[in-house]
Amino acid sequence: MSTVTRATLAEQIYDQVGLSRHESADILEDILERMVRTLETGDTLKISGFGTFSVRQKGQRTGRNPKTGVEVPILPRSVLVFRPSQLLRAHVNGQAGGENLPEGDDE
Repeated sequence: MSTVTRATLAEQIYDQVGLSRHESADILEDILERMVRTLETGDTLKISGFGTFSVRQKGQRTGRNPKTGVEVPILPRSVLVFRPSQLLRAHVNGQAGGENLPEGDDE
């Protein structure tokens, strides 16, 4: 298994679309920045055939220090949640009967 990086994705855009490497990297950065801004505002980001990103608010709760047993308040926070589409799950599990990931239905 390997890790796909921004540079890898930009190179793949360059190879497939035929733009310059710089333009490919700029397009990728613009897409990622738009995704971040969407999530920062608390909106849901849905990419059909891939999945849904959303921000969920977790309330304050009481935790416990495992070493000392002392109760500690855990402050409220926002957490990022990703829910993969049925099609993405099928691809990951090797069950996608020839369907292309970007063109599929989400749920």
